[in-house]
Amino acid sequence: MSITLEEVTSSNYEAVCDLDVTDEQQEYVASNMWSLVEAHYCQGHTCRAIYQNDIPVGFFMWVSETPEKVSIWRFMVDQRYQKAGIGRAALNLALNEIKACDKVKEIEICYDPENPVAKDFYSSFGFQEVGLDEDGEDMLAIIKL
Repeated sequence: MSITLEEVTSSNYEAVCDLDVTDEQQEYVASNMWSLVEAHYCQGHTCRAIYQNDIPVGFFMWVSETPEKVSIWRFMVDQRYQKAGIGRAALNLALNEIKACDKVKEIEICYDPENPVAKDFYSSFGFQEVGLDEDGEDMLAIIKL
């Protein structure tokens, strides 16, 4: 299984927009189409399509909050490709790409605190919970570099 992160371009954005999570996951994930629109009109947003071999199977978007801090805002694997190790491989690639920027000192991610799978998954990459976000809704976890 070859997992890569690719730029979202005019040749693959429609396939990325067609990716979707399960009905139960809908409330936790913004649509990829909305994320691409947001990234187009806002500074500092990076989008990547997750590919398995030559097929788009997921999506990432991270945001440079400051030169030293990057937040992963979007991360999804299409429902047809979940539970196959793709998310783990893709997050590892994304973290390596983010860490390659010399100025970055902190990477953060938010998730539903009621989701025990998310906590275990992200902590396995070194994310440490620091408390709820400013809205008091999502758990904030960070990696300090």
